[in-house]
Amino acid sequence: MIRLIIRKEEIKGEMKKIGFWFVVLMLFAASELRAQQEVQFTQYIFNTLSVNPAYAGYKDQWFAQLALRNQWDGLDGAPKTGQFSIDGIVSPYTRNVGLGLQINSEKIGPETSLSVYLNQAYRIRLNEEDTQRLSFGIGVGLLQYGLDGSKFRPVDETDAALSLGNESVWKWNLRLGVYYYSPKWYAGVSLMNVLDKEDTYLFNSEDANYNIYHRKHLYFITGYLFDLNDSFKLRPSLMLKEDFKGTTSVDINGMLIFNERFWFGASYRTGVDIWKNDYTDYTPVKTSKTNAISGIVQFYATNNFRIGYSYDYMLNNLSSVENGTHELTLGYTFPKRGNRLLSPRFF
Repeated sequence: MIRLIIRKEEIKGEMKKIGFWFVVLMLFAASELRAQQEVQFTQYIFNTLSVNPAYAGYKDQWFAQLALRNQWDGLDGAPKTGQFSIDGIVSPYTRNVGLGLQINSEKIGPETSLSVYLNQAYRIRLNEEDTQRLSFGIGVGLLQYGLDGSKFRPVDETDAALSLGNESVWKWNLRLGVYYYSPKWYAGVSLMNVLDKEDTYLFNSEDANYNIYHRKHLYFITGYLFDLNDSFKLRPSLMLKEDFKGTTSVDINGMLIFNERFWFGASYRTGVDIWKNDYTDYTPVKTSKTNAISGIVQFYATNNFRIGYSYDYMLNNLSSVENGTHELTLGYTFPKRGNRLLSPRFF
């Protein structure tokens, strides 16, 4: 009886925390959501921390990953991105608190960016077997944006509005997320760039007028795991990315898993018009919504070290001027001593 009363009090406490985080997330989500595109990783399906801070600690072990992405290979000034992340749990007994560090660097033509995010997730246990958890996450980040005006190629080099120097700015930002998982399926929603406002420009000095700015992004992710037989599993997944400015980005993925060691599959990325967006009012040319198709492989070289590679082939006019997108990931899981995972981590 005493144990039951204590358990009820714990549940009440957890529900109060759920209510608090839900209200906070919805308040931010209800605000105006407009944004430029976030960094797009094809292999986010192996490490969802890049799109949802509530994922921190999901694997119940400390996990580190390095990702290198060369987008639109062969195109001058195309995006080149590097990312390092590490996350795990800091409460070994309850496993309720997860922490994650994420460092991201990107270069696109004259523009560079560097971000460092510290993510924390509170993970609520939902059943006695501890196979289901609901996580609420927050990420606090420091970002540095740079612009090298000397790399512009203007038609009129005497343009007074064009600066040939370097611009640099530092900003703070926040991410919020909710993530649920069980052995068979997962779902999550997250809001990125919470502190950004539409009239907050990255570069807008007296010498130049570069109206470049980042705005909020909303992500929804979900996936399921099918047991085909003793050797094969199928893991389809879906990601929606919305900036409420252009078309909604949709990623449809399918991974076949052999003996829990070899992963291979494909991804299809496209755009859909869920509702009327601002760009439809002033864009005279009908843009292509079809984006890319990707091939993805991953294998475990050891029980703790994995290697992933993906290749994106563009399905629009960009395919005639670039040679595809290459992405390489290296991941390492730090083993726990004297403990065993309750179930393999496929998400």
